[in-house]
Amino acid sequence: MAHNLNYNERAQKHSFFSVSEKAWHGLGTLVEAYPTSAEALKFAGLDYSVEKRPLFTIDALDMPRRNEPDPDAIILGASTEVEVPNYFATVRTDSDTVLVVVGKDYTL
Repeated sequence: MAHNLNYNERAQKHSFFSVSEKAWHGLGTLVEAYPTSAEALKFAGLDYSVEKRPLFTIDALDMPRRNEPDPDAIILGASTEVEVPNYFATVRTDSDTVLVVVGKDYTL
């Protein structure tokens, strides 16, 4: 059975903690006492910030034509970026991981 825990590349550990005894998967941080909310986020590796950033797509007319098995493959930097109006990506600032796409009215 897979644990499906996020692995934080920057911290080199899984985003998980437990109190007093290890979890069945043996991953994450083990602490002796119950932490505050702020401490729990830090122990679990979830103490990151999130930003709302503009969302872009690639101009298909400007995209180079290639004979590749994956027609959806994109050569980054080789095409023109087109901003997607009224939509944004929420992004973890520590890893630049996109979490979800949101509308213009979404606030953090």
